[in-house]
This record gives sequence, structure tokens and C-alpha cells, in this order.
Amino acid sequence: MDERRNIPATDRVLSEPRIAAAVERFGRQRVKRVVHDAQRRARAREIPADQVITETAANLPTATGGLRPVLNATGVLLHTNLGRAPLSDAAVLALREAAGTCDVELDLHTGQRGRRGASVTRGLLDAVPEAESAHVVGNGAAALTLAATALAAGREIMLARGEMVEIGAGFRIPDLLCSTGARLREVGTTNRVELADYRAAIGAETGFVLKVHPSNFVISGFTSSVAPGELGALDAPLVVDIGSGLLEPHPRLPDEPDARGALRAGADLVVASCDKLLGGPQAGLLLGKAAIVDKLRKHPLARALRPDKLTLAALHATLCGPPTPTARALECSQRELRARAERIAESARAAGVAATTADTTAGIGGGGAPGVKLPSAAVVLPEHCSERLRHNVPPVLTRVERGNCLVDLFALEPERDAELTETIRRSAPATDSAVGGASCT
Repeated sequence: MDERRNIPATDRVLSEPRIAAAVERFGRQRVKRVVHDAQRRARAREIPADQVITETAANLPTATGGLRPVLNATGVLLHTNLGRAPLSDAAVLALREAAGTCDVELDLHTGQRGRRGASVTRGLLDAVPEAESAHVVGNGAAALTLAATALAAGREIMLARGEMVEIGAGFRIPDLLCSTGARLREVGTTNRVELADYRAAIGAETGFVLKVHPSNFVISGFTSSVAPGELGALDAPLVVDIGSGLLEPHPRLPDEPDARGALRAGADLVVASCDKLLGGPQAGLLLGKAAIVDKLRKHPLARALRPDKLTLAALHATLCGPPTPTARALECSQRELRARAERIAESARAAGVAATTADTTAGIGGGGAPGVKLPSAAVVLPEHCSERLRHNVPPVLTRVERGNCLVDLFALEPERDAELTETIRRSAPATDSAVGGASCT
């Protein structure tokens, strides 16, 4: 029998709870177009007839400008392609409250104009008492751009050759620095640089010395570098780009630089990203000596790089609220993750999915803690489940290793386990489930 006779009718598809909810939110005509497209694909044999409802659900309109929520089961905590750090509930609530009118540049005590993001500045100074002042811009690259423009336009920035990094998608630190009108002065060699190299290069044209943490690679072997504590003694301002936004040392990431440590070591200015280990929204931090930070804040470019009210609200909640999902993930033990994996696998097996569990290793990602492997656990499925889960609703992004689909739980909050379990159970077709099948196709 031609399976196309089993293509569900439009009204039946629209009555499915997930799709009916979309009808209420986006209107019947808009959702019907998605249904008709899925039916057309089924008639053309591009998808099985029994996948029309799933295909419709996967292509429903969203309220997020085309961005779809994804369950991160990759084992990469700060996945750049998935938006890096997920926001805390407190930050999400702050976004909602700030979406209307708010006191972003108003002093409610005086009724006069106030400093933009003053509450965020106070939160940063409480978190990093070594900093005399703080300023926030749109992202980490913007923070470095503002520093280079305000402190070294027409002058030299001194940087070790081994720290001339590319941070992804062809974006290179040297290109950014030179685009500001500064000149790059390379010191040392690719694998070795000494304090004497910096001393010999410093002169009247030096704008500042830059120390960049190689946050996405590791060089080992015959190497040497100069720590901020030594560079701070040079006769030039020291700017340290710590990258990942760690504000204070973390016991599970002993080699990752932090803002407090860099400032104590002698940095005049620290730049960092907020959407990595800090666990906040995309933003860039500038922390350090008041004279330098104030100069940056007053530079004309600062206005072009400033964050909006939503970013400031989410960042304040991140700094002053409960632990973020990123912080909680770093505290989770492998024993807890394994127990969660066993519960999910047991439920999946009951639906006919071939599921086991395995101990795995996870990583930080997002340009943080390169080479660090953290103990984790995963639900193990057949390899072809990876594609099916990615096309599900919500999409689940996994990783494939040695012929298996690993649903790694390290980056996934426990509150999402029920949703993940149901998605995995739905991934087993009715025919396989009925006979105790062991595939996700």
C-alpha cells in the first residue's frame, strides 16, 4: 500500500498539542502553511508520512526571531554555536522586567540623568574589589578595541608572537588591534618570550603592553612566557586579556586566569567576556585603574560600543543573583551525572530505544580552559540517532564518538531531563517500539 495514504489531514495535525499552542500564538494561517509544506514533502516522498507532525513541529514559527531553543547535550559547556553560557532564571526575569521602561540612565533619587549601568558597575566592583573602576561594552572584542583605540591609536602595542591568536571564524587579534590605528610590536618567538624581550622593545612610542591568554589552544614543549606579575614592573601600562571572564580562581580550573589575580599581579586594565565562565549575557568587561577606565568611558567610541538595557539587566542579575547554570555545571559530580543518565536511559529503553550509559569527559569550550577535561556521563544511543534528535522538537545537539551517539549531560541542567527523556522516547518509531526495537530510525 502506498504510505502516502497515511499522510495525516490538516485538521488532525493542527489539533496536536504542540501545534495547537503555536496556532494560538502565531495564528492559524501561518501555522497551516507549515503543515501544508510538511504534507507536500511527504507526498513527494522526501519524508515518511508518519513524520508530518514531527516535521511541522520542527518548523513552527518562533518568537525569537528565528532562533530556536536547543538542548545542549554535546558535553561542551560553553558552546559558541549554541550561544555560549545559558542565562540564569534571575537573569531571564531581569530581561523581562527591563524590557519596558526602566531607570537605565536615570537617578530616581534626584530625578536627574544618571550614569548608564551604575548598578552593574557597583556589582562588578563588589565582585572584583581589586578594580578601582569598571566599564561594560558590547562584547570582549569591543573591550579590546576600545582599549587599543583610547590608549594606543598612532602608537605601539607590544604583544608576544605566541599570543597573536585567532579566536574563531577567521577573527584575529592582530587584525583587530591594527584596525584601531595602533601599530603592533611583536616580541619574542612563537614558542618563547622573555622579560628582556619586552624591556628591549619598550620606548617612547609604546602605548601599552598586552598580555593575551591563549584561551583556545595549548603550546607545550620548549616554551616560555612572561607572567603578568613580571610584566607589571615594566615602564608601560599593562593590559591583560583574560578571555573567558573568570572573576576569581576556580578550583576545577587551576590554570585559567582570573580578573582578581591579574589585577593583583599588576595589570592596569583587564578585559574579558561575560558570556563565558562568568555565565552572563554577551558583553565585554573593562576592569582596572580609575584613570584608565575613566579615559575609556569618556572616549567617543565608548558610546558606539555600549550595551543595551537588556544586557545590563541580565549582567546585574548574573553578578548579584544565585549561581548561574555555568557555575552549577562546574560543581556537578560525575556520580550525579551518571545517576541522571541511568534514569534517562531506563525510560528510553521502556520506549524501545536502545540506550545504555557511559562515563565521558566534557570540555569548557567557548575559548576557555583549553585542554581541560572534566568527568561527565552520557546516555549512549545508536549513531544515527544524532541526526534524528537534531531534527526533533526541541532539537537535541549531541556528539558522535566511535559509532555511538552520546547524549552528554554535563552542559544540560537537571531541570531539562524530563524534556530530554521525552524527546529521546519520541525518537523511537512506533514500529520499533512495538517490537522492542533498538533503533532511532
